[in-house]
Amino acid sequence: MNKQIQFLLLLIVSATKISAQDMSIVQVQTLPEVGAAQGVTKISDHVYVYGDREVGMMRSYSLSDSLDYTGEEYLFTVDGRDHINHPTGIAYAKGFPTFIGNSIRMNKEGTLWKAMIYAIDWEGFLNTKTLDGNLLATIEDDACIQGTRPEYVRYKSKMMVATADYGPTRNEVRLYDPEKLLNANKSSDSGVLVGKFTCSPWVQNLHWIADEGVLVLIQNQIEGRLWRLTYLDLEASLSAGKEVVLQQIDFDRKDELEGFCLLNPSLGIAVSSSRTQNAALIKIP
Repeated sequence: MNKQIQFLLLLIVSATKISAQDMSIVQVQTLPEVGAAQGVTKISDHVYVYGDREVGMMRSYSLSDSLDYTGEEYLFTVDGRDHINHPTGIAYAKGFPTFIGNSIRMNKEGTLWKAMIYAIDWEGFLNTKTLDGNLLATIEDDACIQGTRPEYVRYKSKMMVATADYGPTRNEVRLYDPEKLLNANKSSDSGVLVGKFTCSPWVQNLHWIADEGVLVLIQNQIEGRLWRLTYLDLEASLSAGKEVVLQQIDFDRKDELEGFCLLNPSLGIAVSSSRTQNAALIKIP
């Protein structure tokens, strides 16, 4: 990256650095029966919150003055058995495969995990409300360092699946070709990985702001506590090989932030893993 570009990026960061006072939590509510919420996404007119109750599951909500449960619940089960037990991201884009991330604990201590990505028939899943007949592919995300959390982004006019690590060090954001990922056994298979860059720690999820070309890292300031949203210039980050931060917003919330998405340009929603007071509507200036 040349000095002129570095100087311009420095100006952008200085001009757009905002605080939690600029993005304010306007309402907090409890979403029951989602277990520990693991993320939230808006698809069409529906808001979906997913979590790891007794099985991995998802609920649909509409927005009025708050989030209202529609009565529609979906289970990540096959033949009644838990299949995606710890959903860690839903990558949806019309006309492209839908991918869901999962973290599988490999030992009792929780020190060893395997990251998996599943391709599913999204419309079929919404219709039957389980994964029965809707599971298209299972891919081990072995290119990851610590976990997977898929989200669609646009890079060089093409849709890509972004994912990120969770951990104290050595974290990356990676971009995968969706068609090659769909037909792969592992994310390390030839041609799947398109690009990557290093990023800061404790990334729980990703959110793409398409109109701005901005990727949001949904993070905690320390392990398991204190909310943080980090806005990145995706193309500049891939060019630099490390995150290029446009904004970083910290909230003094003591629980564990797990997911965030924009509902419209002036309103977002964040969810935490707490059993109560686990959803917050956030006003965006």
